[in-house]
Amino acid sequence: MTPELPLSDPALPPGADLLAEGRAEARDWRLGSCLFLQTEGVASEAAYKRREAAKGRIMQHAHIGFRSVARTTEAMAQLVERAARHGARIDRFGVTLDWTMGYPPERRARATRGTGIVLDGPEDFARITNAAPAAAHFGDFMLGLPGALHNTRAAIAAGATAIGNLGQYFTFRLPYWDDDVATTCATVRALGLIAAQEAEILVHSNLDDGFAGLFLDMSSALGMVIVEKYIVEDLIGAHASFCFGHHYSNPLTRAAFHAALARITDTPGSMIYGNTVAYQGEASANYASLSNYLLADLIALSRTHTGHAVTPIPVTENRRIPDVDEILDAQLFAARLAGHAAGHAALVDVERIDGVADRLVDGGRRFAERALAGLAERGIDTTDPAALMLAIRRMGARRMEVLWGAGPRDGLSRRPLVAADWAEELDRKAEDWAAPRADAARGLRVVIGTTDVHEHGAYLVRAALERIGAEVTEAGIAIDPETLVARAVAAEAQAIAISSYNGVGLGYVRAVQADLAARGLDLPVMIGGVLNEIPAESNSGLPVDVADQIRAAGALPCRSLDDMLPVLRAIATPAETAP
Repeated sequence: MTPELPLSDPALPPGADLLAEGRAEARDWRLGSCLFLQTEGVASEAAYKRREAAKGRIMQHAHIGFRSVARTTEAMAQLVERAARHGARIDRFGVTLDWTMGYPPERRARATRGTGIVLDGPEDFARITNAAPAAAHFGDFMLGLPGALHNTRAAIAAGATAIGNLGQYFTFRLPYWDDDVATTCATVRALGLIAAQEAEILVHSNLDDGFAGLFLDMSSALGMVIVEKYIVEDLIGAHASFCFGHHYSNPLTRAAFHAALARITDTPGSMIYGNTVAYQGEASANYASLSNYLLADLIALSRTHTGHAVTPIPVTENRRIPDVDEILDAQLFAARLAGHAAGHAALVDVERIDGVADRLVDGGRRFAERALAGLAERGIDTTDPAALMLAIRRMGARRMEVLWGAGPRDGLSRRPLVAADWAEELDRKAEDWAAPRADAARGLRVVIGTTDVHEHGAYLVRAALERIGAEVTEAGIAIDPETLVARAVAAEAQAIAISSYNGVGLGYVRAVQADLAARGLDLPVMIGGVLNEIPAESNSGLPVDVADQIRAAGALPCRSLDDMLPVLRAIATPAETAP
């Protein structure tokens, strides 16, 4: 396990000083104009959202995942025009930014490139903000990382009025970057710059990328909304805007979380994201999942319009990066379904939704109060945004939930008031898989690590392995290859399991194997998740499957839990393997 850091750090300047430095940046970095603001005649996207919500119109968000800026801007213009021809409207766009944008500019060239776009100065951002008369949303790898101030300056100058992703501050770690004090300084300065703008700029926080993706209790996630809102609005003077949805698969909990969020926030939300983990089959089957979450979101917004845009995910996303036709298909599907939502609203059990929302709000408020009080008792100045943010980041989701969650204690954990959908689903998958394989790995020692912060795959693998008798050690999330090997050695592991999501799995495996070889070790290495990468010589900028290359590098690519079994059986002795 990663050693616990002290919650405070003498190297961290006072938050007031960092905010003052950020505000001073506003003398040189003011909000620029862009095609969206000009076309709509508004000062910000927040103003646009309030205007459209007052009309009762539900907005739509489209996400584009191309690596090429030129291809992305061309797609944005095409999508707006083609959607309008069909009577639909795309209000805002998100683009997949590369994780290397999280580094300070001078470190980016040396970092391993992912699968996203890299934008540098205002002119780069302006290519996106002026591509179409829709709002440009800059989310991941902007705020919350050491390159935050550089990114925020450029985005503001290009006319962006929704900047994130604050949720990443609390959970994301860039490879070979451990200076969380510098990360905190950059983030707070960037927030000061945002707060100093005359226009209302939304500080976007994707809860699923923050602690909501780690808490086992949804009321804890709502509690973090309260805490983040306190930091951004009360301590900094900016405007917090929240997104959720990636891992909310139950229509009841999606609708209830939205209802609870509406009670504790008044700034327009950014978007309700599609349930991205629901797509597991062919496109025809994925339409059922698309309609399942979209209908819940449309009905929720028709009850209480929070300004969130719905996000219809193309039904091909689980197989490849969707192209323009597939993105348009999902957008037209959402626009048509919106016309049916009112009829379905009459079938909804509103009292049941509000009952779950009551539990979420009650538990969330208790979590927030306990967390702030508990941190204060530990010597943290909870009126200093920098000190408070660093303490929360170092505390981590699991410790916070065990200490201050609203659910009743159950040994070393707590029983959730409203169980997180993702955890329930993964626990069921692990149980179903392990049931006929009991004791298949009895006594085997396995170390698990992730190449990035997406740890649900690692959660599933750990739950499955423990249920078949393995002794599992968590090496950490977003862990450097050399550190993963060192922790495997310390745990006397017999195998290493890696979860990857961000298009760097092949390079990561090669680094692990090189470190093992340098130590004279030959441990089995298994890797699962999204096993693709963009070739250096690529003309399309699209990732390709690298499973064969991973295998050639000496590791086992695992598409499913079953793929681990040959490795586990090969290293198990007859005495350790059940008959």
